[in-house]
Amino acid sequence: MTKMKTNRLSSLLLLHLIVLIFGFTGIWGKLISLDSGPLVLARMSIAAVVLGAYMLLIGKRLALPRKYIGKILALGGVIAIHWITFFEAINQSNVSVTLSTMASTTLFVAVFSPAFGKGSFKWYELWLGVLVILGIALIFGFAQDYWLGILLALLSSALAAIFTLGNAALIQQVDAYKISLWEMIFGAMIVVLYLNTKDFRFAEYTELPGLEWMWIAMLAVLATSFAFVVSVEVMRVISPFTVAITVNLEPVYSILLALLIFGEEEKMSWGFYLGSVVIVSAIALNAWLKKWQRGKQAIDRN
Repeated sequence: MTKMKTNRLSSLLLLHLIVLIFGFTGIWGKLISLDSGPLVLARMSIAAVVLGAYMLLIGKRLALPRKYIGKILALGGVIAIHWITFFEAINQSNVSVTLSTMASTTLFVAVFSPAFGKGSFKWYELWLGVLVILGIALIFGFAQDYWLGILLALLSSALAAIFTLGNAALIQQVDAYKISLWEMIFGAMIVVLYLNTKDFRFAEYTELPGLEWMWIAMLAVLATSFAFVVSVEVMRVISPFTVAITVNLEPVYSILLALLIFGEEEKMSWGFYLGSVVIVSAIALNAWLKKWQRGKQAIDRN
């Protein structure tokens, strides 16, 4: 096996590991009583401290090249708003509906990719995105009581596509740890500005029970510090579209976990699960098409 193939295989395995971790994100979000804004502030702040401490421990410099400050500041804001709308979508619907709707990220990635210089437009990615939207339409048709949560999840999906593509471009010039650290710092600063416009008291954090702080710590360390760095790093060898469509396995893990933990309130109609199957099928089809395309290119070169 060549080094490139080995790197791709290990990157795909890492990607699937973090997707499994992401599957717990909605669960932890629902178990924490904080509103979406304060929760995102806690998540990003703790993640920034953990990342900074780890970078110092292994001898990495924290300083960010000046010419990338503006881009990373903007992406930090996009990530912060993405997470706020994500957790608010869960509050307005449930874990299953939110995570399934988030699968629309693939369509947004396919549409936005040319604007970020990520190669030419690929028609099959658009059609896969449409297939994902069909799955979402099936979910929406059988979950109309959750329309606000679905709209918030769609907005969160568009923002996820933007920061995925932005980070895919940045990782070619900047270390993944630096990208993640400063996006967490800038994002937390933007959330603080947002909370200043709301009726928010920092004393709310002191009122949280210890168990909820454990969920916040796991959300910040596992699903943010570790998983975020890895998700950025793997884009050195994996396309943003493949990352986005693979992350759509997150609803499968989350729905199963939610059914186990929350029981009846997470049970949905057959149409909901049919839509989820359509989304997972799109993921499998993308993997097959990517493999077929690489094989065709190899034959053409020979």
